[in-house]
Amino acid sequence: MSESNTAPVDANEAAQGSANKWLALAAMMFAVSMMFIDQTIVSIAIPTIQTELGLSEAGVQWVINGYLLSLSAFFALGGRLSDILGHKRMVLLGVTIFAVSSALCGATPDNSFAEAWLIVFRIIQGIGAALLFPAALAIVVSTFPLKERGKALALFFGITGGLTAIGPIMGGYLSEWTWRAIFWVNVPVAIIAIVLTLLAKVHTQHKREPLDYLGAVLIAAGMAFSVLGLQQASSWGWTDPRTIGSIVLGLILLAIFVKVETRVKIPLIKVEIFKDRAFFVDNAVLFFAMMAFVPVFFFASVYAQAVLGYNATNAGLYLLVFFAGFAPAVQVGGRILDKSGARAPVIIGCAVAAVGFFLWSQKLTDYSLNAQWPYIVIAGAGIGLLLGPASTDAVNRAINASYGEVTGINQTIRNYGSSLGLAIFGTLLINANSSKIADTLTSFGVPESQVNTMARSIADGSDQGSDQLASNLPESVQQQLASAIQLDFAQANQVVFYGMSAALVVAFVVALFHPGGRVTEEVRDPNESGPVTTAAAEQAG
Repeated sequence: MSESNTAPVDANEAAQGSANKWLALAAMMFAVSMMFIDQTIVSIAIPTIQTELGLSEAGVQWVINGYLLSLSAFFALGGRLSDILGHKRMVLLGVTIFAVSSALCGATPDNSFAEAWLIVFRIIQGIGAALLFPAALAIVVSTFPLKERGKALALFFGITGGLTAIGPIMGGYLSEWTWRAIFWVNVPVAIIAIVLTLLAKVHTQHKREPLDYLGAVLIAAGMAFSVLGLQQASSWGWTDPRTIGSIVLGLILLAIFVKVETRVKIPLIKVEIFKDRAFFVDNAVLFFAMMAFVPVFFFASVYAQAVLGYNATNAGLYLLVFFAGFAPAVQVGGRILDKSGARAPVIIGCAVAAVGFFLWSQKLTDYSLNAQWPYIVIAGAGIGLLLGPASTDAVNRAINASYGEVTGINQTIRNYGSSLGLAIFGTLLINANSSKIADTLTSFGVPESQVNTMARSIADGSDQGSDQLASNLPESVQQQLASAIQLDFAQANQVVFYGMSAALVVAFVVALFHPGGRVTEEVRDPNESGPVTTAAAEQAG
């Protein structure tokens, strides 16, 4: 009698547990979807935001880079706080911070405080994402048993990663209504994530361990100063003591961070993991590849709207061409990884991406998507081919760290690479554009004493320089000048895209040092006994 009574209860509990874990997965996908979409959605609206709020060119870049920088600087800290305070608590906190700061970004006042306001809350938005993602990933890993974890993680990374492609389209349509909507859309998504997390009744353990406060301060400050110097070089000048001092100070702080982490009992990042050559190469490749991957959405969006004359919606479709190559290549890269390991797809991917960006750059002065789309597809295919295998191999190689710790390291390096890429290429764009516009103004007879100031004003997105010049020129000459300045901006973008190609060439050279080989059955699960399957991490890019 007792057996018949207990059987239904056990079945109900099992069914409830199964429902809860899939509900938890859905909750975590909603939670992190905001940060994946945010990687591309804001880039589409940037020209509109700049025009309406009167942002400077440097300010525009900080709107994008402030988010990326805080995300990379606080990612490792977010992972450790999740371990110490509990994953569920950190997900709820991270989602709340992200949603509130998103709403405040959308509420940016249209006055002199606009630039500072938007940058500050974008930085806070990045901090929310950094607290959120490691905890969400840990919940997925801990909620599913080992035999189901591969499928769960494939869904988690596959669906959320795919949302990156939705960003350009969503950003385009929302910007046609108001650019503020690209931030407000995060609020209902966050509410759904919070409700589902509470309904799933997620139960996670936490560790009572000390937090490496010194390491957290050093890595955040080191990244901040190094990116500050590189990005402000466009306005301060490369030889300015502030530029040199910021870069040097940032690098010194990062070097001290590495030294400190080797001596701390429970470090923020286990730097000894990098002794594994494959792990080091995988992350180095991702660092240089991400210098092109995330920044390309910003530069391509601005180019499409400023040079090709596209509205926000069409600019989103322009960026979507990139994913036409990226999406199928991700699948191909995963299959090659399963058969022969990461070395081949990573090397081939770097080479293909470098060629794609190089050829794409050459066509930027054609003013035609028809001339560019094959090379945009090639560039996307190269990135797609290398991204998943490099990330997966890094996870599988680090056998002495948990999945969360390895992902924390991986994401920190990737986002830091993105921040540096945006800073370096943003400075190159402004300097190249100013130089080319100055030459154009000189050829149109502008006095030499006014050339540099006026060129800088036009390159910085200010209408003052253009208005001052237009008032002294006949209408036919104004049209010729506008066409010449349009060409100048296209050529300045060529410099940026050549730079991205160069970064991928460096990634290709680094990839050649990968030892190769497959890591599947022999690597234990860092969270419980058993192997880490390739499928579990296949979509970790």
